[in-house]
Formats: sequence, C-alpha cells, structure tokens
Amino acid sequence: MAISTHDEADRGLDVLTQVANKIRAAIESVIEGKPNAVRLALTVLLAEGHLLIEDVPGVGKTMLAKALAKSVDCSVRRVQFTPDLLPSDITGVSAYNQVRREFEFKQGPVFANIVVGDEINRASPKTQSALLECMEEQQVTVDGKTYGLGRPFMVIATQNPVEMEGTYPLPEAQRDRFTARISMGYPEPSAELEMLDVHGQTSPLDGLEPVAHAADVRDLIQVVRKVHVAPAVRQYAIDLVTATRKHPDLRLGASPRATLHLVRAARAHAAMDDRDYVLPDDIQELASPVLTHRLLPTPDAQVERRTPEQVVGELVRRLPVPDRRHS
Repeated sequence: MAISTHDEADRGLDVLTQVANKIRAAIESVIEGKPNAVRLALTVLLAEGHLLIEDVPGVGKTMLAKALAKSVDCSVRRVQFTPDLLPSDITGVSAYNQVRREFEFKQGPVFANIVVGDEINRASPKTQSALLECMEEQQVTVDGKTYGLGRPFMVIATQNPVEMEGTYPLPEAQRDRFTARISMGYPEPSAELEMLDVHGQTSPLDGLEPVAHAADVRDLIQVVRKVHVAPAVRQYAIDLVTATRKHPDLRLGASPRATLHLVRAARAHAAMDDRDYVLPDDIQELASPVLTHRLLPTPDAQVERRTPEQVVGELVRRLPVPDRRHS
C-alpha cells in the first residue's frame, strides 16, 4: 500500500479505519463491555508492539488474547507458561536427524505472527528471558545461528498479580519490551448477565471468523508509520517520559524505549481516529497504559500507597501541553 500523495494517504487511512473497525467488532462480539481494552489491544497491534494483560484470574485475559488472535487470519501459537518450562520450549531446539546425519532446527512456538503467552509470570525468569530477543529484534538465536521471525509479530502475554501464589515478577527488561499493559477489571453486572446467557451454552470463540489477513495488518502498519508527529508533540512525549525519571516517588523511570513505544502507539491511535497527525491528546490518553508498568515506586511511595498510575496522572495534569497550532 504505497503512500506517496495526500489523497493516497487519505485512502490508506480510510482502509485502516474500516479494517480496524471490523477487527474491533469481531473482538467485542466475544469480550463484553470492555471497548477501551479492545481498542488498546488493536492499537498495540498496529503500532508493531506487544501487549501485557494483567489482572486477577477469570476476568477474560486469555479470552481477549485469543479473540484478537482469531480475528486475524495469520499463524497463532499459544504457550502455557509453567514453572518447569524451558527456554528451548519457546524458541526451539536443534535436534540430531539420524537419517540425514546432521542437526536440524525444530522451531518453537515463537515462530508465529501472534504468540499468546498465558500466565507468563508463572515461568522462571530464565524462561521469561527467552522472549527478550524475539520481542525486541524479531529474531531468535539458537546455537549461534539467527532465525528471523515473520511479520506481523506480536506477543500477547497474560499475567496474574505478583502477590498471588506461584508467580514470579517480570524482570524490568522484560516489562520494558511490552508496549502497553491492560488491566481488564471486573465486568459490569449487565455484561456479566449477558455473558451467562452466551457463554453458558457454547464458547463465543467457536463462531469467531477472521475478518482480516496478515497481509492486511502489514499494510495497515505501513499506513501508521506515515502518520505525522509534529516536533512539539515529540518534545511533549520526551518531557513526559523525562519527568518520570526525576519524580521523587519513583526509583526507576521510563526508558528511551518507552518514548519510542509511546510515539508509535500515538500514531496508531491517531490513525484509528482517521487522522494523519498525532495530537497531544493521543499522548495523554496512552501515557498510563504505555508507561506505568515500566515504573518502580520508591519504598516510601509504597508505604504511602502512591502508585505509578497516580504519578503518571499527576504528570499529565502538570506538564504544559503544546499549542494545537504547533501540533
């Protein structure tokens, strides 16, 4: 999908919004009453990112991941993370072929367009680290040989709160590779009542048909890359991230990778609103889901129950917003 003129850019955005709305409608046919979570998941997909879904068991984390994966006609693999899972169970392993008398590489589940990692924090940090290279560089290195991964490539991981028994906290480097984090929350009573009617008879995933192809997603990603980000808006994103590094309630602020993810997500967010330019509003709306899972509060802030969400919200309210004429 070549974008060389203003008219072609407009057509690209029109196609993006049409396809994105189809995918969103397909997911919402399965996930009741969570439009914001569905939109954010789709935003991360179009921003070439990875999604972390965190909440207590039973609120639909895995269902959201499966619904997004099934809405796009592409290769999907699921990994159930357990304490005894090995890194080679994820990346793959070189096995000796006695017939051919040579080693051959057996691909692991990361060799898919969408990888659903269920309860990622139930695996050991060593196994979790097997995803670091593929999430950042879209490649896997085994026994000194590097294998490229297909595109699009997205990891959708679910995890339970670390206070729960049998869980390991994700390392900082692992959390930093997730573009955004979603907390599902409990459904509204009306949505839960409808869920009893629908889910009580059959799984809604059974009737979910793909509404887009992997090639469509690749084309849409190219459209998102062309969305304009004005210098003032870029500086606003940098100012917001820099402020987290200086805040007295945080012992670890957001990284430069966080700035990159925030701007990429803002591009996708703007494109889904049929805009070819990013507004400060896009940065503000995505600041919490993109930044908070990367931040570590100080011990004093934990005692005072000051959360990263509160800190980011305070920074969004406090920092001056660029004039719309310059954005």
